[in-house]
Amino acid sequence: MAKIVECVPNFSEGRDHEVIEEIVGEIKAVKGVKLLDYSSDESHNRSVVTFIGEPGPVKEAAFRSAKKAAELIDMSKHEGGHPRMGATDVIPFVPVAGIDMQECVEMANELGERLAEELKIPVYLYEEAAKKPERKNLSAVRRGQYEGLIEAIKEPGREPDFGPAQVNIRAGVTAVGARPPLIAYNINLDTEDVEIAKNIAKTIRGSSGGFPTIKGLGIYIEETGQAQVTINVCDYKKVSLHRVFELVKLEAGRYGVQVTGSEIVGLTPMEALIDAAEFYLQLSGLDAGQILENRLLE
Repeated sequence: MAKIVECVPNFSEGRDHEVIEEIVGEIKAVKGVKLLDYSSDESHNRSVVTFIGEPGPVKEAAFRSAKKAAELIDMSKHEGGHPRMGATDVIPFVPVAGIDMQECVEMANELGERLAEELKIPVYLYEEAAKKPERKNLSAVRRGQYEGLIEAIKEPGREPDFGPAQVNIRAGVTAVGARPPLIAYNINLDTEDVEIAKNIAKTIRGSSGGFPTIKGLGIYIEETGQAQVTINVCDYKKVSLHRVFELVKLEAGRYGVQVTGSEIVGLTPMEALIDAAEFYLQLSGLDAGQILENRLLE
């Protein structure tokens, strides 16, 4: 059985489409890699790319795309609504088939070391690849973002796992990790008051006493003039999308605010959507075998 791993790098560019295409082109050029999806957000000024393949080609594609991002993105001039610390902000490896989490951890270590040695980019390992417990949480690794890390990286305990304890002024800092499938999920509110979104995010996220497998922030989306709760659903089997949505809607109501819609960034497991369908349609016993496309694939 072939070993199939997914890689979902996030790049700090969501506005210049020529730059995005050049970065994605590096991934497409690697034989044995299949590009599944990529999407950009101008307010976040961020692009999320998803590709799969066997470990060797996937690792190579991740490196080449990070190298191109370092050439084309200048973090000293970057602005955006999403927290970030590097041109290639994060590179997670996700086991799909024939490969376990430990092998993805090894991939993260190998790629992190190469990024540091060849591109002179400081690298932090996070999630399952973290060498220190406090670095499992990406938000802890990224605390202070690009600007804050320029000084913080020199402090005891904040030194990177690979590379110099000095921010690469142009390329910034990169986090490389291994994790289960994650759903990037945003919920929009009919208010400009970003403090409401921040308060709701604080209520739902694990670090503030909410769901342990949920990360959340409140940001403002200039294009729509709305506040947004931007969420990472780190384990949809423990906390489903509909539970997150309903809690955000309930909390928004406390402030006299309505939810205007939600969006999924990138790819999502079908099971997560089936769970939501079961809840909202009050279905009984629905399973993946009833999905027409699944039967066709079989």
